[in-house]
Amino acid sequence: MRFIISGINIQVTDGLREAVYDKLGKLEKYFSPDTDVYVKFSVEKQRQKIEVTVPVKGHTIRAEQSSDDMYVSIDLVEEIIVRQLRKYKTKITKHNRQNFQPAYLEMDAGDEEDVQIVRSKRFAVKPMTPEEACVEMELLGHSFYVFRNAESGEVNVVYKRKGSTYGIIEPEA
Repeated sequence: MRFIISGINIQVTDGLREAVYDKLGKLEKYFSPDTDVYVKFSVEKQRQKIEVTVPVKGHTIRAEQSSDDMYVSIDLVEEIIVRQLRKYKTKITKHNRQNFQPAYLEMDAGDEEDVQIVRSKRFAVKPMTPEEACVEMELLGHSFYVFRNAESGEVNVVYKRKGSTYGIIEPEA
């Protein structure tokens, strides 16, 4: 595995790099040697945050964790990724076997929990600006809102982020 490590508002020290190689290096038993693992450290208001992204063909395995200690965050994020791999093993390896180690592919998936959709909802998607969609989302008390962007004509999603900010998801061209 190849680690691509970066930091925002933090200098990535040799100690942090070693912790990543030690902890996340355990994931080598799951992924092939040519798999890229993106690790991003950041510090936000004294919270030590790590984000790990592993793109595999057709899927993205991602986990983030924050705590008061970056080394604790590294430990926790590794556990999350292993849990995700065990839970969704058959789904993520079905069509993209080249990203995973043969020994991992042969492991028993154990108790696999199927994703169950328990509710379906239909509604009219009316054209509006992203700002209007944010206001509508706040009025409804939701954490996201689907709308047709009046400027582009495409379906977009606005969502709440931490710190009273908003994000928008737009389809790629």
